[in-house]
Amino acid sequence: MQNAVSLKPYNTFGIDVKAARFTEISNVEELKLVLRDQYHTGDPLLILGGGSNVLFSGDFNGLVIRNKIGGIDIIREDSDYIYVRAGAGIVWHQFVLYCIEHGFAGVENLSLIPGNVGAGPMQNIGAYGVELKDTFHELEALKISDLQQRTFTKEECAFGYRESVFKKELKGQYIITSVTFKLSKHPVFQTTYGAIQQELERMGVKELSIKAISDAVINIRRSKLPDPAILGNAGSFFKNPEIPQRQYEEVKEKYPALVAYPASPGNMKVAAGWLIEQCGWKGKRVGNTGSHKDQALVLVNYGGASGEEIYNLALEISKSVKQKFGIEIIPEVNVI
Repeated sequence: MQNAVSLKPYNTFGIDVKAARFTEISNVEELKLVLRDQYHTGDPLLILGGGSNVLFSGDFNGLVIRNKIGGIDIIREDSDYIYVRAGAGIVWHQFVLYCIEHGFAGVENLSLIPGNVGAGPMQNIGAYGVELKDTFHELEALKISDLQQRTFTKEECAFGYRESVFKKELKGQYIITSVTFKLSKHPVFQTTYGAIQQELERMGVKELSIKAISDAVINIRRSKLPDPAILGNAGSFFKNPEIPQRQYEEVKEKYPALVAYPASPGNMKVAAGWLIEQCGWKGKRVGNTGSHKDQALVLVNYGGASGEEIYNLALEISKSVKQKFGIEIIPEVNVI
């Protein structure tokens, strides 16, 4: 246990704030020991994984536990599927690469998404037409109040667009310790979303494979998204909003170039990046922060920005999109 620890190395925005107390755990038993001690202090608690989906608005006056639970194990398999369990502290992209190396299909479109495995189910991470729920089997989580381990099925996780039960009814009640995925031995390739097909053609790919799709996704993401090690960011800051079909048609009539995709029945998912760009934010710098020049959806820390400064920019962007299009965009990043 350490006191007054800078969290700058542990969040991809590179915000220099301090945690009153900080520790790392590498297994469930260590986690239980730390939580038993924490129970007696009553201080605020924060579980930190890769720090890629969080914006610190100030110092954290409590205990930060960095989840480093590792391990990747094959649980069982049949003629069509293989069930793979990964520790919550495994870096997500490392898990994807492991699956590709072993020929396990289903997560290749989710290549290079920042963060750890344990954070994936919390917001049902997704990219290029695929969501985590598509390959999810179950997860194990520790209940903070009584230190009991519980297994959650897909139905119990109540996955939605960048949502789960862990961001709603059970927010702050459980710590995810492992996730089990149901991966396919017979790939069904998803190449129609975004620029994957064009990138595969540019790469000269003649025969589709999960490795080729992963490489294409990596190329696209690297061309659009800044490296957090060079320029602080948390990837897409806002969710793509879902709006009713009627509202979509009204906006589309006024702005024919509107970018949108079919979503849940009766709704359309609008590209938040396009909305932000039309409001003039793309590449615009405000103090030490701004919207990235290649992807308006990404807010960046040019160096020395505070969390409050970035959050205020996000509020201004949301306000301008609402005024221009009548559409509300909501942060995907957790503001603490």
